[in-house]
Amino acid sequence: MKALVYTGTEQMAFRDEAEPAPREGEVLVRIVSSGICGSDMHAFLGHDERRPAPLILGHEAAGTIVSGPRSGERVVINPLVTCGECEACRSGRNNLCPTRQIISMPPRPGAFAEYVSMPEKNLVTVPEGVAFDKAALAEPIACGWHAVRLAGKVLHPTMQEARCLVIGGGAIGVGAALVLAAHNAGHITVLEPNDARRKVVAGIGPFEVLSSDEGLPASFDMVVEAVGYAPTRKIASRLARPGGGIVHIGLGEAEGGLDIRRMTLQEVTFIGTYTYTPADFHDTAQAIFDGRLGALDWMDVRPLSDGLQAFRDIRSGQAAAPKIILRP
Repeated sequence: MKALVYTGTEQMAFRDEAEPAPREGEVLVRIVSSGICGSDMHAFLGHDERRPAPLILGHEAAGTIVSGPRSGERVVINPLVTCGECEACRSGRNNLCPTRQIISMPPRPGAFAEYVSMPEKNLVTVPEGVAFDKAALAEPIACGWHAVRLAGKVLHPTMQEARCLVIGGGAIGVGAALVLAAHNAGHITVLEPNDARRKVVAGIGPFEVLSSDEGLPASFDMVVEAVGYAPTRKIASRLARPGGGIVHIGLGEAEGGLDIRRMTLQEVTFIGTYTYTPADFHDTAQAIFDGRLGALDWMDVRPLSDGLQAFRDIRSGQAAAPKIILRP
């Protein structure tokens, strides 16, 4: 099969690779659409020791089952493979499974390829009439769905009254903003400094889009930090109101930025959030199928063979769209 293989720092090769062999309980999925995630970019830049070269990246994918009794079924992939038996899995918090695996990280090759092997339980049926490109957005948007659900547990006003700030206009940030809108958040502001991307984001949903935090007061009930670098964590620390909360999704870098003294004195709740539960993923997919997350027409679609250039465009800031979808 053809695959886009990460071969070293800022290097990729579009080449032939062995077709994956399904394990027990797994089926083969022919990939139709696969999105580039920020974690793929971290690996591309050599910043993720969990993703050593050579490796097929990609975990935001949709396609068609081509083996087993469900052959021919259109599906979107939940890329988190968990044991189903540990305490976390039994309580429905599979994303915290200590033996979790994710495609695009050893030992599981990713979805920047013609085929990927997945457990059947990780596949959600996509109705006819829903484009694969839209279905593939279930994975990144589910991160926002999970984050908003967790944040809702500590909100003192109702969601309908809440002033919400999303830092970052990439797919994770946009997805979180759309989830907030679907949950009828009172007011949503998105911060996105890239001019080209900001113009795109401004047309996506019912939220205010700003270029910087300059002049903004510390008045936000919920801050979704969807970037994960020290400067953006500093913004989150400053703008969460007393008694408010920060939900941290971004994985840009590990340290710096949080104003722990202010968070302590002003009782600002900090929630770290990683991926999503199976229920979150299903709920997100259903919201996409029902049209509750908008038109979802904000992706740039390219052939998988042009994947290296897509990564370079994201790296240089030339990619205006919040999400690039690759098609084998």
